[in-house]
Amino acid sequence: MYILDQKSKKLIKAEKCTFKSLNLKERQDLQEWIAKEPSSLEKDLLIIQKEFAGFENTRERLDLLALDKYGNLVIIENKLDDSGKDVTWQAIKYASYCSSLSKQNVIDIFQKYLGSTGSAIKKLSEFFNKEDIEDVEINKGNSQRIFLVAGEFPPEVTSSVIWLQKFNLEIKCFKVTPYKYGDQIIIDFDQIIPIEDTKNFLIKIANKEQEESANQLRYNNRRNFWSEFINYNKTINGLFASSNAITDNILTKSVSTIPGGNICISINKDNCKVYLYIDNGPGEKTKNKRIYDSLYKHKSDIDKHIKDLEWQRMDEKSACRINIKMQQYSYLNPDDKQNIFDFFVKNSQQMMDLFNKLGDDLNLNKNK
Repeated sequence: MYILDQKSKKLIKAEKCTFKSLNLKERQDLQEWIAKEPSSLEKDLLIIQKEFAGFENTRERLDLLALDKYGNLVIIENKLDDSGKDVTWQAIKYASYCSSLSKQNVIDIFQKYLGSTGSAIKKLSEFFNKEDIEDVEINKGNSQRIFLVAGEFPPEVTSSVIWLQKFNLEIKCFKVTPYKYGDQIIIDFDQIIPIEDTKNFLIKIANKEQEESANQLRYNNRRNFWSEFINYNKTINGLFASSNAITDNILTKSVSTIPGGNICISINKDNCKVYLYIDNGPGEKTKNKRIYDSLYKHKSDIDKHIKDLEWQRMDEKSACRINIKMQQYSYLNPDDKQNIFDFFVKNSQQMMDLFNKLGDDLNLNKNK
């Protein structure tokens, strides 16, 4: 840390100190500085309580509780020259305790902090720039943020903080250092995790890893569902008894009498479908439409056998589709599985039998 002497145009080195050497205290000094000037950590922070001890079944106290402009609670834990090894765990505990605070709880906490000096509702309305505090969401879901403030952070803390950020927990480390210059003491607050220049990059990495994890979970859920469905088909000699479990959301069976025709069953998180899909590959749009039109001429008869079919010529695409959908069930809900199994078995077999016969009667393979 250097001070510019404007007269001599020289940099004068300020002496780096410790809080202990300056006889400065955690609660009486560091905590009070932040409480009175929260912008030392972040712009637009509102301190709503000091030494908050409103947790059930514990006497623990968090140093400072704040709100940001988005209504998120900010848990601020202060240490002096060294954070200690357990500060991360300590702050996470406080964040978990605070996660259950309702909007009214937060208002009451702030009012207790203000005492008779002002109205919590009025000050919150001003802070959020809203006429009515009812329009503001406060402490929604798992939106709690953690700020750690200390003179030094051991590797155990920085490593755990960086790891936790990968799970979208917003946690910051501020290194606070006192300097002495003549009779003056200069306090430097430096955000060391995440470094602002790398923050966006770290967020992207965390989001990517979360997306990959979610994708893997979906794949595993699909594979498990299809495995159970195929085993069920084996017990009833169903259409898909010889299929293999996959991670995709579609199983198919070829319709031998319809060129490019397949009976497909598909699962999504909020619906499932059975459909005839006609696709003879690239450059065969005309052929696909011709086959579809041949089947469509018999629509009234087909609809008598299978109700609620959707006929989709899909002129903007090469392929065509005739499907039936069930929306009230999800493969992700174990209680829905048997209903989906029954829906698939009944409709896939009906469509296979019906379209196989119709394709044979229309001799659709003659121009194959």
